Amino acid sequence: MGDCQNEEDVSQQLLSRHKEAVSAVSDRIASFHARRIPFRIFHGNTNSTRLSERTRGATVDICKLENVISVSSSKRTCLVEPNVPMDRLVAATLKHGLVPPVVPEFPGITVGGGFAGTAGESSSFKYGFFDKSVIWFEVVLADGKVVTASATERADLFYGMAGTFGTLGVITLFEMRLIPAKEFVELSYIRVGGIERAQEVIKQVTKRGDADFLDGIMFAPEKGVILVGQLAERDEKNKDLPVVTFTKPWDQWFYLHAEEKMNDTDATTPLSPSPSSPSASAPRDLIPLTDYLFRYDRGAFWTGRFAYTYFCIPFTRTIRWLADYFMHTRIMYHALHRSGLYQRFIIQDMALPNKNIPEFSRWLDEELPHIYPRWLCPLKDGDSVSMNPHLRNRTSSNAESSPASDPDPKSKEGDGFDNALLNIGVWGETPPTTLHVTINRLIEAKLKSLGGMKWLYAQTFYTEDEFWAIYDKRWYDDLRTKYQADGHIPSVFEKVRTKDIFELDGEGQVLRDARMPVEKGVWRIWPVAGVYGALSALKGGDYLRKR
Repeated sequence: MGDCQNEEDVSQQLLSRHKEAVSAVSDRIASFHARRIPFRIFHGNTNSTRLSERTRGATVDICKLENVISVSSSKRTCLVEPNVPMDRLVAATLKHGLVPPVVPEFPGITVGGGFAGTAGESSSFKYGFFDKSVIWFEVVLADGKVVTASATERADLFYGMAGTFGTLGVITLFEMRLIPAKEFVELSYIRVGGIERAQEVIKQVTKRGDADFLDGIMFAPEKGVILVGQLAERDEKNKDLPVVTFTKPWDQWFYLHAEEKMNDTDATTPLSPSPSSPSASAPRDLIPLTDYLFRYDRGAFWTGRFAYTYFCIPFTRTIRWLADYFMHTRIMYHALHRSGLYQRFIIQDMALPNKNIPEFSRWLDEELPHIYPRWLCPLKDGDSVSMNPHLRNRTSSNAESSPASDPDPKSKEGDGFDNALLNIGVWGETPPTTLHVTINRLIEAKLKSLGGMKWLYAQTFYTEDEFWAIYDKRWYDDLRTKYQADGHIPSVFEKVRTKDIFELDGEGQVLRDARMPVEKGVWRIWPVAGVYGALSALKGGDYLRKR
């Protein structure tokens, strides 16, 4: 009883601090509104690869909104501020035997960032995007007014806010659903011989309905592994399985471990009909839940390997252990932004209907054959990304409608697996003979031709007309006008577009030199950019705002 009372007292104190912090945010936004000064939101770090353009004089700082205020075991909910990172959210909820249904894979991704940026993970095939776990949120509108939104109150704002990158207001509090947690994830590694076989395995696992987690890695055009996980406790059925961790400095990077496991099995092994095992002979591990959720943190999936190539360092397990501090995503993002080396990378997450994935994969093999591994993350059937994209043939443009509450007729009938979305992550170096802008624009054009779209956390090279040919501008503008964001908060296109490095002709071809800043002047001399980024990461501090 004493512990419960103490926890309640702490929650009340945190709630009191929250109200004070929100009042300060509201006053600052109201001041900007009165002076008609557009502003941006600042929360101290980012998991985006876009260039930051924040200034100290025109930002709303929400860094103090960083607390898990309460967790309710009986209701299976939590009250959480937007600047709480995933590792702290998971730690707080696990104390109550609960966990969010969808946990983005990098521990530094914040609750607000996951909601604003359309985050998904290996449980998204079952639960949808991260924002689908939100019950209601508190938001400061562009005039400084503090309101709440839910499925029954300001439903247009509630459904429309996700994925708009804070361009409709500043969210200051969330209530989120939680699910029961278990100590481990029992993970099976199913080898597949190509992208079509990978899709077939994903389809069978989804149809069977007993998995809690599902994603995949393609290591080559004809070699990949599908990863099927189930929440589990240690018992007689799995007592002989090895317990494997991925968060300690000496641990293997997860993708390397998955590749080793893939090589331990046969590419022709069929799925088992038994509901208790995803594959008759697939290797299996027991992974502590937190290690599983953040298994891609060390090395940022596999992109961290570029640092070893760049600095000409042997990519051995001993060296990875010694350099472990630099290989966590929080540090890597800091170094990337300060060095500018992300400008030499293609870092894109894209969603396409399953029926078009093979064609897109073959096109990638022709244009970017060197970019492997690639990540596969299936999304929930009938789920669409935010911003009312035309991808799903939505017809509503009324501000009272919403992407989640107004599905298209096809979704109501059940599109089936062919029209369900599959996320494919393409992360690797830009080919040395290709301009960074040109290849990214080719990706964007091919993606659109196949009914797909990209996540906007990454660099975008659309013209404004191209951008709004994908998203529902009328619907978005109506929301912006209704909630007074227009003219006070930059639009989503203004926020995500790449500026001032290239020009296009009338046919959309790159006209002039489109080299990125990191490819110019002293910055192009090896290893100036990399050394500067590493030293900046060691120093720490604010790396996002201009003075």
